[in-house]
Amino acid sequence: MTTTIDDRHDAARTPRRRRHLFSRALAGVIAAGVVLGVGELLSALIDPNSSPFYAVGSTTVDRSPAWAREFAIHTFGTNDKPALFVGMTTLIVLLAAIAGIVERPRAPFGSAILAALGLVGVFAATQRPSATWLYALPTVVGVVAGIAVLRVLTATAQAPEDSDAEDSWLPRRTFLLIAAAAAAAAAAAGAAGRYLGQQAAEALDNRRAFAVPDVTDKATPIAAGTDIAVPGATPFITSNDDFYRIDTALRVPRLTTGDWQLRIHGMVDRELTLNWNDLIARTPIERVITMTCVSNEVGGNLAGNATWIGYPIKDILDEIGVHPDADMLLSTSSDGFTAGTPVEVLRDGRDAILAVAMNGQPLPFEHGYPVRQVVPGLYGYVSATKWVVDWEFTRFDKAEAYWTKRGWSARGPIKTASRIDVPAPFAPTAPGSVLVAGTAWAQHRGIGKVEVRADNGQWQIATLAPQYTVDTWRQWTWEWQATSGLHTLQVRATDLDGNVQVEERTPPIPGGATGWHTRSFTVA
Repeated sequence: MTTTIDDRHDAARTPRRRRHLFSRALAGVIAAGVVLGVGELLSALIDPNSSPFYAVGSTTVDRSPAWAREFAIHTFGTNDKPALFVGMTTLIVLLAAIAGIVERPRAPFGSAILAALGLVGVFAATQRPSATWLYALPTVVGVVAGIAVLRVLTATAQAPEDSDAEDSWLPRRTFLLIAAAAAAAAAAAGAAGRYLGQQAAEALDNRRAFAVPDVTDKATPIAAGTDIAVPGATPFITSNDDFYRIDTALRVPRLTTGDWQLRIHGMVDRELTLNWNDLIARTPIERVITMTCVSNEVGGNLAGNATWIGYPIKDILDEIGVHPDADMLLSTSSDGFTAGTPVEVLRDGRDAILAVAMNGQPLPFEHGYPVRQVVPGLYGYVSATKWVVDWEFTRFDKAEAYWTKRGWSARGPIKTASRIDVPAPFAPTAPGSVLVAGTAWAQHRGIGKVEVRADNGQWQIATLAPQYTVDTWRQWTWEWQATSGLHTLQVRATDLDGNVQVEERTPPIPGGATGWHTRSFTVA
């Protein structure tokens, strides 16, 4: 069979077309990099929250339906934010590559894609808390720069299909321009990173210099046996590193004590703004309090117990004169999250505090440094505002908080719950006496009884560790005489008000999961 000149030309065109397509796609990705790099640089000068990447991510979190957020937490746990970043980056790369491929000198479809993405970025940035028109600038300038780079690179990448250009991945001029654009984007992002790093370093220095307040009203000493100290069981006190973190902040705020202030307004007799010095002039208290996330599934680990030092919220309420018909404290964090806390629980004698220290250390940044709320007995989404900077006293029939706008229950009392910690799921276990251990909680009511049963048999009363206070979880143990085979254990708790843990399995939303925790074991 004879190979014609046309056949040879067609064979040569195919790899050339592929290289051409690759160069255009790469041009689009580089242009998107310029958008983000320039945007990051300008956002560092204006406000980190105006960054197009983080603004879009934050707005995505804010506007996601409850089912999407619960899916993310259930699937990725505390890695939900990195998962969002990976997903966003992948989508941006794909759209940018498409933009490069479809861009033409007389038909700038790729530029239109970048412009559309820019509109999304502008909308997201201007929706951030305390946003001004300046928040739009990082995205606008970044998109203009990115479109300019895209136009130049794709024009340079044009090559006739029958061109005898050097057989390389990219023409030399295109390569140089891409390298220059990449360097510009990297330099912009690097400069922004250095600036934000300086801010983070200032906050780190501020936290290192923080002196944990001296407390005369100390927490009750933890009695022997309160921590069952069973290998594999949950410790009574959760370390700061192991304490769960669930919030909406894609970029952890880095406030200093000098930055922090709390504006108090709304349905009060006397509006007030507290700065750091005003706060620490008050008398602190130390308390051990268990916190629980409403997203905690049956048997989940989104609960923790820590020793907190802070300033009683009730004392502040007495000073400002809360109106009798105000039933909600709408608290706002520096990143715009809001929580609606019933005023009644802040005045009923429980130790609701503005916390500044956790387990003898300054609050970690991830847990609200320099100031956060801790309110026993309520899920965190209605009470535990981190980086709190604003209090508005209002009414539940007049205002909605972040998650109640999305269909979650308004008041969020913690449900009675229990779980099996030991043995681990499907752990191989020898026949004979087996120590089963776990944790139960019903904050601000306390745990009165825990029962365990094997293979749907009779309920057996577990041995309870000493109750520290009604605001902390309580550990338990049970001796099980295990026989060979596959077995299932269940646990349920009863609070000190006599309420038995609900058997029906329900999801966390809208007001906390219910159901008995079940584990299966092979005894052999």
